[in-house]
Amino acid sequence: MRNLLAAAFAILALAMAGPAAAQTPPNVLIVGQIAEPKSLDPQAVTATNDFRILVNLYDGLVRFKKGTLEVEPALAKSWDISEDGKTYTFHLRDDVTFHDGTPFDAEAVKFTFDRMLKDDHPFHDTGPFPLAFFFSQVDSVTAKDAHTVVFQLKEPFAPFLSNLAYPTGLIVSPEAVKKYGKDFGRHPVGTGAFKFEGWDPNAKVVVSRNEDYWDGPPQLEAVVFRPIADANTRVAEMLSGGIDLMVEVPPDSLSQFRSDANYTVYEEAGPHLWFLILNTKEGPFSDKRVRQAVNYAIDKKAITENVLQGTATIAAGPIPGAFEWANDGSVAPYPHDPEKAKELIRQAGAEGKTLTFYVPEGGSGMLDPVAMATAIQADLKKVGLQVNIQTYEWNTYLANVNPGLKGKADMAEMAWMTNDPDTLPFLALRSDAMPDEGGFNSGYYANPEVDKLLDEARKTTDQKERGALYEKVQKIVHDDAPWAFVANWKQNAVTTATVQGFELEPSFLLMLKDVTKG
Repeated sequence: MRNLLAAAFAILALAMAGPAAAQTPPNVLIVGQIAEPKSLDPQAVTATNDFRILVNLYDGLVRFKKGTLEVEPALAKSWDISEDGKTYTFHLRDDVTFHDGTPFDAEAVKFTFDRMLKDDHPFHDTGPFPLAFFFSQVDSVTAKDAHTVVFQLKEPFAPFLSNLAYPTGLIVSPEAVKKYGKDFGRHPVGTGAFKFEGWDPNAKVVVSRNEDYWDGPPQLEAVVFRPIADANTRVAEMLSGGIDLMVEVPPDSLSQFRSDANYTVYEEAGPHLWFLILNTKEGPFSDKRVRQAVNYAIDKKAITENVLQGTATIAAGPIPGAFEWANDGSVAPYPHDPEKAKELIRQAGAEGKTLTFYVPEGGSGMLDPVAMATAIQADLKKVGLQVNIQTYEWNTYLANVNPGLKGKADMAEMAWMTNDPDTLPFLALRSDAMPDEGGFNSGYYANPEVDKLLDEARKTTDQKERGALYEKVQKIVHDDAPWAFVANWKQNAVTTATVQGFELEPSFLLMLKDVTKG
C-alpha cells in the first residue's frame, strides 16, 4: 500500500504542477475543497468544509442514512431509550479498532464526550469545543461494560440522536489524544473508512483506504482534499484535469459542466440558510426598524436569480423550508420594498448612517459572498445607508465574527447547514448563546419568548408539537429581524465522468466510501 501511495502521490505532484501535465492518479480521488481546514479534530471545528473530511476519517455511534437525515446504526449496533426519554443505552460493535490499532469500546465513547463536556477532564484543554452545545443536556456518560455505554440526560432532548450523527459526535481515539494533546487535530485517528496519511498546509490533506473497515473497505485507494478557495480557480482545475470532484460550483459554471459529457453535475436541496448577522447591541441595528429596513431593502430575487443564477431560493426566516414539518410556509419572505425601507430608516433617524460589513472571500455554504455583498451594498445605498465592505480569508473571518461584532462591525455574512431545526436558532439566537458564553449569537439578539420556545421544543419528542413551536419561533424572529434573511441554497458538486457512486447528501457531508474512479 505504501509503495502504491508513493507512486500515486508522485503523479499527483505532477498533476498539481500545471494544467499541461494535469492527470490525476489512478484510483485516487482528488477533491477540490473550498478552504484550508482549521483542524481535523471533530469536536474542535464548526465548518462543513472540515466536516467533509472528518466523516471519512471517523465514525459516530449513529449516522445519517444515505440520502436522508434519518438516523441509523453505525458504531452502535442498536440502542434503547427509557420511557422518560432521559436514558439512552447504546450496544456497541465488538469488531472495531481505531486506525492506531487500539480498541474501540465504551471507554472510548466516554472519553470522547467527557473530554468535550467536562471542564475537569485531563484533556479538556485540547479544545475549545465550540459545538459542545449539541450535547448540553448530557448529564453523564457511563461505560457499563466494554460494549455498552449509557448516556444519562438532564431532561428529554429531542435532537439527541440527530446530534450524535452530526460530525461533533464522531468518536476519537483516546490514545491518540493522549499522545498528541492539543496537536491531535493535526494527527487525527478515528475508525472511519479512510486513514489519515498527511497534511501539507494550504496544499492537501491525504487519506488512504482502511483495509479493515468494519463496514467493508472503500474502493478508492486514497483521497486527496485540496483547498482551493477561489471558485474560479476550482473550475479551472476541474477543466484542466487537476481535480476529480469539485464542491460548491459557481452558478455561472454549472451550465458549462452540464453541457459537457466529460462531467456530471449533482444538485441536492437541503437545510441551508444564508443570512446577514446584524449587530443588535449597538449602532443603527439596535433599532428593530432599521433591521427590518435592511430586510425590505435587499433585492433577494435579484440575488437568487442573477447573482446565484437560480441555485437558491429566497429565505423567509431562521428555519429553512427543507424542514417541512417545522416550517409550514406561513411566514413569507420580506418583499423588496425600498420605499418601506426608507420610511423605517427615517423613523429611526438613521438616514446617512455608515455601516461596517464583514465579508469572507469564501467558505462553507457561503455561495458567492463577495458578489452578494456588493449587491447588498448597492441595495442599501439606494435607501440611504452607506456600507463599507471588509473582506477576510475564511478562517480569519470566523475568528473575527464568532467572538461577536461588538466594537467591530454592524453586520456580517453567514451561512449554516444544519441537521435539525433546533441547531441554528439554539446556537445563534438564544440569550444564553452569546459569544462570551461559548455560543454563536454574534449579533447579541435576545428575546425571552424565543428562549422559552426553543427550550420547550428541545424537550418535546412529538414531532408535530415540536414543529408548531418552531413555527412560532419563525414568526417572532422574522418580525424582530436580528438577521437579514437572504437565501436557501441548493447544494451542488461536479465530478468527472470517471467518478461513479457519488451522491450529495442532505447533511451537506461528503461520504466517499462507495465512490469509485474508473
